[in-house]
Amino acid sequence: MNHLLEFLLRQGDNALVLGHRVSEWCGHGPALEEDIALANTALDLIGQTQLWLGYAAEVEGEGRDANALAFLRDAYDFRNLLMLEVPNEDFGRTLMRQFLFDAFQVPWLQALSNSSDSRVAEIAAKSLKEALYHLDRSTDMVIALGDGTDDSNARMQAALVYLWPYAAEVFADDETDAAMAETGVAPLPSSIRPDWQQTVSSTLTEANLIQPDSDFA
Repeated sequence: MNHLLEFLLRQGDNALVLGHRVSEWCGHGPALEEDIALANTALDLIGQTQLWLGYAAEVEGEGRDANALAFLRDAYDFRNLLMLEVPNEDFGRTLMRQFLFDAFQVPWLQALSNSSDSRVAEIAAKSLKEALYHLDRSTDMVIALGDGTDDSNARMQAALVYLWPYAAEVFADDETDAAMAETGVAPLPSSIRPDWQQTVSSTLTEANLIQPDSDFA
């Protein structure tokens, strides 16, 4: 297995699938400001997709480009986190998923910005600027809705309970992760969990939301 290629596909597929899910809100947001904000987030993610999959295509060396990898693979060939492809369902689930991913993505990209692979470091540094904004916004929205009305709080709590088991996959290290850590390309995803947990815990507390009483699924 080409572990670098696998790693790059994971990064690109995460951005691609989440970007498409978020883009489904375009023209359907609950307010114009939120509609525009989600559209911008989707565009940022698709832009990141092009960078990650473009590099993946070069590493693969089979004459494909980012577009071919994005649109001409079988569904079973995608490497994205399952949490990112679940249906939006409602605005609360969309925002909670975005927050849980952003809380990981910011420290993850910060670490990748120091990668031994200069291309990975370059892509991560560029993506980090956008991810920081995404995290600021998703955090604010989770707090606003969690600490809002009884209905908005209930919807956010339901979204958290639904998505929480999926978060386990984010930190499940495997052979590719070990290979990337050994060569200094990327840290083990599990090493990011303390930073993620700190961000999640503090935000949920402020939002009057209760973290599910389980260590994931």
